[in-house]
Amino acid sequence: MRERLDQRVQDSVALDEIELYAEVLSAVAVSDGPLTPEELDEVLGIQHAN
Repeated sequence: MRERLDQRVQDSVALDEIELYAEVLSAVAVSDGPLTPEELDEVLGIQHAN
């Protein structure tokens, strides 16, 4: 018999990925068109060294 998984256990990496995906979807929803690479970087919090 297969043991039940403890529902209290969470995968923090998966939850972080889901949060990022939700942020991108929200940005796309309010955008007039496709996000530019720069807009996507901003949504994801990516900063480029100048």
